[in-house]
Amino acid sequence: MARLVYTGLTSLDGYVADAAGNFDWSMPDDEVHTFVNDLERGTGTQLYGRRLYEVMAVWDTLDTDEEPAVMRDYAALWKAADKIVYSTTLDSVATTRTRLEREVDVAAIRALKATADADIGVGGPTLAAHFIAAGLVDEYHQFLSPVIVGGGTRFLPEGVRLDLDLVEERRFGNGVVYLHYRPRA
Repeated sequence: MARLVYTGLTSLDGYVADAAGNFDWSMPDDEVHTFVNDLERGTGTQLYGRRLYEVMAVWDTLDTDEEPAVMRDYAALWKAADKIVYSTTLDSVATTRTRLEREVDVAAIRALKATADADIGVGGPTLAAHFIAAGLVDEYHQFLSPVIVGGGTRFLPEGVRLDLDLVEERRFGNGVVYLHYRPRA
């Protein structure tokens, strides 16, 4: 059975974007980016909400000849993964190996977990909230950036209680702290 993995780069106070929608404070340096790339290697399918998909779509057309090796590596990983984008406002998707779904079907993701050969990543807190509430998320990977933004888009939904076990942690030279949790059995 594939794992459903939720990953995010967040502020110390738990936001993926500040109140103005900015997330420039969370851009990973090469050390963090390399670590993220290694986490993504086992992912066969990525689930995205519209906003995160629009941010990530750049990886499909990035001129990798001009980019550092860590970015070329991530672009290759992104292109190789299947992508499902959930949106009621997009007319179409134009990136490699991508399909558009109009509504979140928790039962379909449960079935995908049962049949997939590789892990499934979920990106974007609004989309992830559906799967967190349904108890489908098997792993949480949070990268805490050394900044407090005071509000914005929360990484985790309100009103959900989960007891978690810390599996791994790591400190990076730029002050980012990686936390890896699994739901407590």
